Amino acid sequence: MSSHRSPRPLRTAVVGTGGIARATHLPALRTLAAEGAVDVVAAVDTDAGSVARFADDFAVPYRTTEFAAVLTEVRPDLVVLCTPPAVHREQAVAALRAGAWVWCEKPPCPSLADYDAVLAAERGGSADPYAAIVFQHRFGSAARHVRRLLREGACGRPLVAHCQTTWYRDAAYYAVPWRGRWATEGGGPAMGHGIHQTDLLLDLMGPWQEVHGMAARLVHDVETEDVSTAQVRFAGGALATVVNSVLSPDEVSRIRIDCEHATVEVSHLYGHRNADWRITPAPGVPEETAAAWRDFGADEPSSHLAQLRELVADIRAGRRHATSGPGGRRTLEFITALYKSAFTGASVPAGSIGPGDPYYTQLHGGAPQWAPAAPRPEGTPA
Repeated sequence: MSSHRSPRPLRTAVVGTGGIARATHLPALRTLAAEGAVDVVAAVDTDAGSVARFADDFAVPYRTTEFAAVLTEVRPDLVVLCTPPAVHREQAVAALRAGAWVWCEKPPCPSLADYDAVLAAERGGSADPYAAIVFQHRFGSAARHVRRLLREGACGRPLVAHCQTTWYRDAAYYAVPWRGRWATEGGGPAMGHGIHQTDLLLDLMGPWQEVHGMAARLVHDVETEDVSTAQVRFAGGALATVVNSVLSPDEVSRIRIDCEHATVEVSHLYGHRNADWRITPAPGVPEETAAAWRDFGADEPSSHLAQLRELVADIRAGRRHATSGPGGRRTLEFITALYKSAFTGASVPAGSIGPGDPYYTQLHGGAPQWAPAAPRPEGTPA
């Protein structure tokens, strides 16, 4: 009999016990707990009733309303942040300094300055804890397959792309106090909704070169925008459009990439699987080649589970996870540039926003000037 022993489960604390923790994080954590990869040992929320119900429902042994108490008394290996964006910096830095890895819900932070402060708290060694962002659409069998096709050049050069997150949110959605505010959410649909599809687009297309954006507040009585568009030039020469909206009754999330030899497209809403992808070969492409492109392998949907499984494997192996460090910052930098362009009217090149730039510390640059939301015609439901 082999004397090899599997590593012990990562002792995990869930911080924030609201809807996102219950709906997506706990199912993923429980699956990996059954596989012996993690052990959910603590739950934290400022609402004592919420954390008590969460701990009771999911048999979590330690519960508290004090985040610091978890770090000192439980000393978890992994901290899962399901809290509003405004507290991500403080909580991530505290967890890293306590020696825990961090998996943080999107949006990662309200600004690049906040994100860089989290990076600065990492110790930098290959086996040292780091903070990763929940960008689950990068993961799963289809995203992995398409990423390989594009990086190997199988479909030829990417030429034209479109990224669309057109969803619908009503006034009740924005009644949650931290939503729609620069200080607490960081931004509107470009930051809080379309960030997943934007992240997947950037992951598939490679480095972006410049962005020219527009944004507006057309309906909702909020500080941030409720719709944005952008034109993007990638380092490889490809051009793309990005559209984010919370004003769209016919909801869809979509990415389309036209390459020299094929169009690659995914259309879904909140998560994709193999069947949501379509690859259309150009005329003259052999059928056997197209058939190989369409072979996505065993179906693993994009999900928190798919990402968490890879994150745990990376932690075990002493590897940087794909959405940590520069891999997470790239997406936030792009969104920051989109906002800066929307407010200034000028194209913004990659790598140009840093300390001293007002958009480095606030996505609206400090003085947003929005036109008021258009009045509703009489008889139109609110």
